[in-house]
Amino acid sequence: MNYLQTLDNVTPGRNLGAYITAVSSIPVLTVEQERELGERLYYQEDLEAARLLIMSHLRFVVHIAKSYSGYGLSQADLIQEGNVGLMKAVKRFNPEKGVRLVSFAVHWIKAEMHEFILRNWRIVKVATTKAQRKLFFNLRSAKKTLAWLTNDEVHAVAKDLGVEAKVVREMESRLSAHDASFDAPTDEDDETAYQAPVNFLEDRSLDPVMQLEAQDWAEDSHRRLTEAMSQLDDRSIDILNLRWLSDNKATLHDLAEKYDVSAERIRQLEKNAMKKIKVAMEA
Repeated sequence: MNYLQTLDNVTPGRNLGAYITAVSSIPVLTVEQERELGERLYYQEDLEAARLLIMSHLRFVVHIAKSYSGYGLSQADLIQEGNVGLMKAVKRFNPEKGVRLVSFAVHWIKAEMHEFILRNWRIVKVATTKAQRKLFFNLRSAKKTLAWLTNDEVHAVAKDLGVEAKVVREMESRLSAHDASFDAPTDEDDETAYQAPVNFLEDRSLDPVMQLEAQDWAEDSHRRLTEAMSQLDDRSIDILNLRWLSDNKATLHDLAEKYDVSAERIRQLEKNAMKKIKVAMEA
């Protein structure tokens, strides 16, 4: 297959853009094709079937890797780690379970990415430049015998390393910080378990499923509101528009003067209109 030959010469680390373009061009398998390849691998240990299953799901790994951006880690490295998880998933995939490979593989792909982040995230955040790494290791050595550095000690270290005193204090603060457990402890109660970093690591704002759900909800709410508003009389619609939807919102007294009624009557009309809309939208 042409797309497989193209991908053989492209890797995330060498040219990320070309790699993403290449994997995006690989056709998505149908249910029947996936089941056939899965059975060939599961019952016959067909390595070519395994390769086709992996290739057709590489775009999914790229999609997941994008949700873990912002941690100071290479996107290419995240994709490569995710590909390892995908290969592990394909090796364990049983087509007889009636589950699509993408649903089964997501656990393995994320597990490899999580492990990579845990191995690399803190050291990247603590020391990112050559000067910071030098300061990091010097302070690590000093902290074996010292508690918090005194003001004189801070300035002495800063002078020796040719950095400002505030840089030394910042690095000392980083070294004194404690790592939190990535997963919630097994004995953690439900009220605090949600605070575990595992629940916040993935950015789901770009998840197509979440975006589609939000779009559907907004469209349905707009349709229901339009239908509910159409059931009101012109005066009630005008009151709601001027009270809630206008840039320059009118007061009860403004509307009372406009319709030559009391402010209390305007309030009643507004309340009744809102009640009718609520009933219509909940139907």
